[in-house]
Amino acid sequence: MCVCLRPHQLYLHFKGFTELENLEEYTGLKALFLEGNAIETIENLPELPSLACLYLQQNCVDCLEGLANVPELKTLNVCNNRLSDFDGLEVAKNLSTLQAAHNCLETVEGLASLAQLDQLTTLDLSHNKIDCEPEQLLEALKAVPNLAVVYLMGNPVVSKVSHYRKTLICALPKLSYLDDRPVFEPERRCAEAWQRGGL
Repeated sequence: MCVCLRPHQLYLHFKGFTELENLEEYTGLKALFLEGNAIETIENLPELPSLACLYLQQNCVDCLEGLANVPELKTLNVCNNRLSDFDGLEVAKNLSTLQAAHNCLETVEGLASLAQLDQLTTLDLSHNKIDCEPEQLLEALKAVPNLAVVYLMGNPVVSKVSHYRKTLICALPKLSYLDDRPVFEPERRCAEAWQRGGL
């Protein structure tokens, strides 16, 4: 097996791995690339105290239990997996970026763990199956205090939210980017005026 190793980065993408093992010696690892394998669980992730970036997109992960061993994790990419909830993610207290597009998320209950992530600023939930009442979605997002970048396009619930873009901008005071374009101050002022009943 050919592994390209740099001092703080380990590239194990597209190798056909089905589980995590033999990583105990990489204690100084800061970025781990595991894209495009067949990994189903991350419970075997060893203690990697310096790991800041974990790339697990295009695998078969259906559970996020096992992140307690990477306390400094800031970026997690789990796009194109089988996740139906974020249970287990609440231990990633330093997480600032979560990319979880193209999974199997359907309910706001599956998003409950996000409320415990005070550092989370970037959240990609696009192209899932989230279908709930608009108020439920807004409450779930408002529970994450520092959200600045949000991707929700491709979820059934989006079409249910009346005046979707204005509503999200008003609900999330720190929002600076929504789906396909940034939120500039003039747009925010207009959205807030609209919310108060202005034309």
